Amino acid sequence: MSTIAHLSDVHFGRHDPEIVAAVETFLFEAKPDLVVISGDFTQRARVEQYRLASEWLERLESGGLVTLAVPGNHDVPLYDILRRFARPLHRYRRFIDDDLCPFVESDDVAVLGINTARSLTIKDGSVSREQIDLIRDRFRDVEQGKTRILVTHHPLFAMPIGEEGALSKVVKRDADALQAVADAGVDILLAGHFHRTYAQSAREMVKTAGAALVIQAGTATSTRLRGDELQSFNMIELSPGRVQLQVQRWDGAGLVGGRPTIFAHDGDNWLFEGRREDEGTPAPVVAARADAIAEG
Repeated sequence: MSTIAHLSDVHFGRHDPEIVAAVETFLFEAKPDLVVISGDFTQRARVEQYRLASEWLERLESGGLVTLAVPGNHDVPLYDILRRFARPLHRYRRFIDDDLCPFVESDDVAVLGINTARSLTIKDGSVSREQIDLIRDRFRDVEQGKTRILVTHHPLFAMPIGEEGALSKVVKRDADALQAVADAGVDILLAGHFHRTYAQSAREMVKTAGAALVIQAGTATSTRLRGDELQSFNMIELSPGRVQLQVQRWDGAGLVGGRPTIFAHDGDNWLFEGRREDEGTPAPVVAARADAIAEG
């Protein structure tokens, strides 16, 4: 069994230092096998914000934690137009990771990160043709039985974003990316961007999406909250054919674990199995069927 901590949208520059410290303490005590950060390390891609993010990441790694990160749209300069178009992720590569599409493999899991942040869009994402090929190539030689995970900042297809019936924009080349995900046998899609926790079978949302389980993370440490969402991140336990998702949510005084939500794979699809009744508070996970986008 492997455990992954999935954090997103930490937004250094608009972060809460108390929550940052609490998250660090939790991670050092929990000792997950991998810490995934799905983008938006900074608020405005400024040097001081990147320094704070880099120091945080170094503390995690110095404490023995393995990390995998991808950039988000906030990691591209917004107001510095010259830098935005000439060297959009230069500071990310300097302070966070020079590899924009990192890959980590262990005995149980294979995890690929893909950069979806671009200069030409303010907040929307894109997947290039080279990245689509990379999804197939990276997972081609992964042994059967390992859990295959793809990490992006932007989700690959339209997601509920809070308002009744409202859906997010899709990334550019979403159909081709989803075909590559299906061809590569990706089991889990991890993303952030909308500061909302969400988990559901991809096929229940878009019929052509393949058999992946979609898991969205909220904002882990930012003060930029949306709606009634609080700061949170995901703890994911993986075992063959089974995913247990527990949301750790900040309640103003500390981190509180939600009741673990369990998904099981029936050979073709991920099914919502239920929630453990013996642990935690009710899980703040949206798992309702998204009929509005089920047809794709």
